[in-house]
Amino acid sequence: PKETAASRLRLAGGCFLLQILTIILFAVFVRYSPESSSSPCSQQLNCSWKNQDLGSQHPRFRDVHLQVLLGFGLLVAFLGRYGPGSMAITILIVAFAIQWAVLIQGFLYFFLNGKIYVGAVSMVSADFCTAAILISTGAVLGRVNPVQMLLLTLLGVTLFSINEYILLSLLQISDSGGSLTVHTFGTYFGLMISRILHRPHTGKRKEPQDMEHQADVFSVVGTVYLWIFWPSFTSATTVRNDAEPWAVLNTYFSLGASTLATFVLSPVLYKESTLQMVQIQDATLAGVAVMGMAGEMLVTPFGALIAGFLAGLIPPLGFRFLTPVLRSRLKTQDTCGVHNVHGLPGVLGTLLGTLLAALATADAYAGRMELVFPLVAQGSRTATDQALRQLCALPITLLLASLGGCLTGEFCR
Repeated sequence: PKETAASRLRLAGGCFLLQILTIILFAVFVRYSPESSSSPCSQQLNCSWKNQDLGSQHPRFRDVHLQVLLGFGLLVAFLGRYGPGSMAITILIVAFAIQWAVLIQGFLYFFLNGKIYVGAVSMVSADFCTAAILISTGAVLGRVNPVQMLLLTLLGVTLFSINEYILLSLLQISDSGGSLTVHTFGTYFGLMISRILHRPHTGKRKEPQDMEHQADVFSVVGTVYLWIFWPSFTSATTVRNDAEPWAVLNTYFSLGASTLATFVLSPVLYKESTLQMVQIQDATLAGVAVMGMAGEMLVTPFGALIAGFLAGLIPPLGFRFLTPVLRSRLKTQDTCGVHNVHGLPGVLGTLLGTLLAALATADAYAGRMELVFPLVAQGSRTATDQALRQLCALPITLLLASLGGCLTGEFCR
């Protein structure tokens, strides 16, 4: 009881101190973007892909925010043992991560004359960051307390923003839907924390008591939210100049193919007579992760189907063959299976995006080349150079996520 009371006080004190800190920083630095500007990203601000029309962002901000809060919140609730508490933890993470992301990303992207100018674009960016942190928590769910989750969020948001800045502003790669910045970073950051916090005989993903009727209901609703809102999530940063949203179409095609892939493999690999809803949920997530980078590129409709089908094969194969090996050899305890659902499909999506960047031509993309690969369109970079930068972004992300995860895990001990 004394330990429980002390932990409650630590949580209350941590939330109070972090909220006071963010209030002070907001009072000093954060202002609304000038109404005279159509975007908080003026020519003086280093915004990379974030310099879009503000008016087009409001409905997408709504969709992205719903996806982060409800989609991810319900997805982590499929574990019966952790379900009720995981929803509360998700809301705690979202509440703090958005505030902290607005500050950290603001200093990197929206800082001008000593102030951070916020608008709908910066809120979409903060939600992307929050999605990556929620993926990370899926790897450690059930083994960290709320205070440790706050610390994970504090350091994770900072490291995510640094990695995103290196990739999008310095290397100027194209990763509109976050195959690298969201799915891959979030996965390996969380896995390294899980490895540092390893405890024997815990962390099995699907125990008998986990598969409750209520948990299946959570999985159903969470999966429906994925289908409804994730195409908007993938395309939230790509709608410019009234261009046709390729990212929306490609994501839908990928979703369909990845889901069918699960119905192909799961009956072969597992003895259950009926498919578990959580397996369909995993395939859905894999299908959107693989389209994060390639979604706005010329992947073509049949290419999106192929990519989605291949991504949909990863979760059932991974849980059947790879997860036991990682658990026994590398001592990784991946509660929600984010490695198979987000990490490997994210890496596959990065490789696909690299291939498409190398094949990009002005004739194929027409006027869209300026939107997807602006430096290639301007002639300051060849398609091969762009592809090499897309590929180099993968080891950079893995390195930052792994080192950051080790550091965060040591702090959370």
